[in-house]
Amino acid sequence: MNISIAILFSSYGPYHIARIEGLLKNPQILPEQITAIELARVQEEYPWTTKFQDLGCSVVSLTQDQTLERTNTISLLFKMYQTLNQVNPDAVAIAGYFQPPMLMALFWCLLNGKLPILLSETTEDDTPRLWWRESIKGWIVRKYKSALVGGKPHKRYLMKLGIPDDAIFLGYDVVGNNTFSPTKIKSLAKPIQKPYFLAVNRFIYKKNLSFLIQSYADYQLLVGDNAWDLVLCGDGELRPQIQQQITSLGLENNIHIPGFLQQDELLPYFAHAGCFIHASTQEQWGLVVNEAMAAGLPVIISKRCGCFEDLVIEGINGFGFDPTNNQELISLMLKISSPDINLEQIGNAALEHIQTMSPDYFARGLIQAIEYALFHEKSK
Repeated sequence: MNISIAILFSSYGPYHIARIEGLLKNPQILPEQITAIELARVQEEYPWTTKFQDLGCSVVSLTQDQTLERTNTISLLFKMYQTLNQVNPDAVAIAGYFQPPMLMALFWCLLNGKLPILLSETTEDDTPRLWWRESIKGWIVRKYKSALVGGKPHKRYLMKLGIPDDAIFLGYDVVGNNTFSPTKIKSLAKPIQKPYFLAVNRFIYKKNLSFLIQSYADYQLLVGDNAWDLVLCGDGELRPQIQQQITSLGLENNIHIPGFLQQDELLPYFAHAGCFIHASTQEQWGLVVNEAMAAGLPVIISKRCGCFEDLVIEGINGFGFDPTNNQELISLMLKISSPDINLEQIGNAALEHIQTMSPDYFARGLIQAIEYALFHEKSK
């Protein structure tokens, strides 16, 4: 495919690097055809530390000297327009339509006769919807030539907003599965000696951690000394309240908070967990679920997570629950930690299923979206 492509994200973390690497391995694309563009090198919301030295394609950071949250929006808009003029790609894959710089990239494409490709993981029910905002949003998304989305609920939502069925492709939400391979990480030292449930989140309200902690407390009362521990990896504004809740429940020795961890620091926790839990009340996708499955873990996932429909095969590789129903989650924790269930079998099923959603899946989906846009542009 003889076309230059810019791929635009807010900032490049491990997930995004894995996607670019998948694209670079695809024989239809040459490294010199790809430019990775990020709004800022660092975000306060996602304080990743990632390196680009060996990525293999051009990388442009619009802001390097301060975090994205502290960068002037007008400056970003100007830098976006200027950068796209310099790079002059034939197609631009744009992550979302909410941030002003992403809208600037769409405007630049329309002004210069280029192909804007939408990258989206938004579902209809991940936030309350207002009809007038949906009308504006529909007008915006119909300006894109095609779209790459996470899964089935994301595709349904874009179709409702007016993008044709055949213009929407799957494969956006993937991680570097090989990084989490059980054969690579099982030799890492155990961070916790007892069996444990694992959760990895930002400590914000929608992650529903207070509910998870209370459910765990109720589970622990039922099981007693045979109860698994709970590890909450992450950090955020709710950390003081979470720690206070743990103390008030008397669970300081059972619930562990190692803080925010970079990807390589998380690997020992994935390697030795018994099960992964994601309890969000709102979640566009939930890429940590991909990571857990790639590590061969059974998963217990809120049915409000955007990934649930595509990733969880009920009773085979994991289980779903209502994130407002305390008894559902307690019952699943009891089931998973009982000696009557074959954790290895469920974990292997999770590992097998997630292999279909690899960085190569992203690459194939993006190439299909670009080819669709090219074909329909030429046939006008």
